[in-house]
Amino acid sequence: MRKPHHTAPPPPPPPPHPLPLPPRNCPLATAVLALLSVLLATALWVLLVLSPASHAGGPAAGLSDAADAEAFAVAGGGGEDAEAPLSLGHIVFGIAGSAHLWPRRREYVRMWWDPAAMRGHVWLDAGAPAAPGPSASGEGSLLPPIRVSEDTSRFRYTNPTGHPSGLRIARIAAEAVRLVGVGGGGGARWVVLVDDDTVVSADNLVAVLGKYDWREMVYVGAPSESHSANTYFSHSMAFGGGGVALSFPLATALARTLDVCIERYPKLYGSDDRLHACITELGVPLSREYGFHQWDIRGNAHGILAAHPIAPFISIHHLELVDPIYPGLNSLESLELFTKAMKTEPMSFLQRSICYDKRQKFTFAVSLGYVVQVYPYVLLPRELERSERTYIAYNRMSQRTEFDFDTKDIQKSLCKKPILFFLKDVWKDGNITRGSYIRASVRDDLKNKVFCFRSPPLPDIDEIQVSASPLSKRWHLVCSSIPNNISYLVSTFTFANYRTTDIGTKKVMQCA
Repeated sequence: MRKPHHTAPPPPPPPPHPLPLPPRNCPLATAVLALLSVLLATALWVLLVLSPASHAGGPAAGLSDAADAEAFAVAGGGGEDAEAPLSLGHIVFGIAGSAHLWPRRREYVRMWWDPAAMRGHVWLDAGAPAAPGPSASGEGSLLPPIRVSEDTSRFRYTNPTGHPSGLRIARIAAEAVRLVGVGGGGGARWVVLVDDDTVVSADNLVAVLGKYDWREMVYVGAPSESHSANTYFSHSMAFGGGGVALSFPLATALARTLDVCIERYPKLYGSDDRLHACITELGVPLSREYGFHQWDIRGNAHGILAAHPIAPFISIHHLELVDPIYPGLNSLESLELFTKAMKTEPMSFLQRSICYDKRQKFTFAVSLGYVVQVYPYVLLPRELERSERTYIAYNRMSQRTEFDFDTKDIQKSLCKKPILFFLKDVWKDGNITRGSYIRASVRDDLKNKVFCFRSPPLPDIDEIQVSASPLSKRWHLVCSSIPNNISYLVSTFTFANYRTTDIGTKKVMQCA
């Protein structure tokens, strides 16, 4: 066997020639080295500051990168079917409030919150005192648990007309995501942010969010009713009072970058414009849903409620700025009846149905759960869908151009004013929803006879009872799947064979 040939090892390479050092008395070389050192130090400082990982203890603490968080959400937090229909248990609510106002505003939250089906927290700036009155004890379990927001004094806030609480409220999204991650509460698909003076239709919220793929980065809500507000903030921003819905992957990505991002926007006014700015940096546009209502209005909200858009009602805000919804009741009583009607038949609630009495040339406009309007003439749907300006904007302006939706002037002609029947009660009768609507107390029968040469519509009717079958749970998707379907909603009620009966001393009109 041939042995390998051994050769002598090569000589070691000569040592590299050292670079010549600059002469000590060369000011130009010294200046160049100093400049390079400053640039290197500046680059390292920028990388350190802008890195989300540098904010130890911030909202990204305890989270892996966005892909890991998204994988956790898609996995359903431990094996839940990611294709299962959306339910309330998949939504994490973040309710913004303040300790000063919570004893009063907790009553608004109590109306719509379901502790057995919902998850989330009320986020306050300090510990909440007990609420006065009978709800102060025994009802804590009927409300969301309370958490105190983290300190935000380290962030800059330079807006001259706003309040630094906007920083705290903006960070609720990040704090809610962190709680889900730390607590291991799997199955989170959406984070929904609302205010403590907002009423939410939870069933319709689930129906609307169920249209979207929650595994994508989705930003859902609606702008303000006020054109001035939208112009000042953005026409593409979800206003926080009406509600902001973030898919969990978007909420996770936002949580990782929020603290760094809001430092770039110290001049912004509130929380929702900060969220919008940071979501825009992530490249996610607003998906507008017409059922979210910021309600930047004051006064009588009748015109908006009676002409609700063809969309599931989701929320209303600024409850303390409007008159009682139903005549004869105070604000809290009105909201109790309002939420009762909302929960009895969520999908049909506030949806407009238009019917005609050809013989007498009457127009019936039913806003289910709110009002029946009887016009003494034929009024076509195009006019009925315009909101009558019974209200003014949040900034107290009232002209038509102030509102970012179709409006019309209040009907001043006595002969053309509708007769109004407002909801008194609503109940379920098997699969049928029944409601009792009572005639408004203001009557101008004599003036009608003198100036209009006729009596007002239904002069002897004190009550209208409406029976309605439930709508399909997917009716709000019909416009995208069945083009030109004009009669789908307007045929919900049929008044062709209504009848009147005597009940005690009053006449009641019964419709189906």
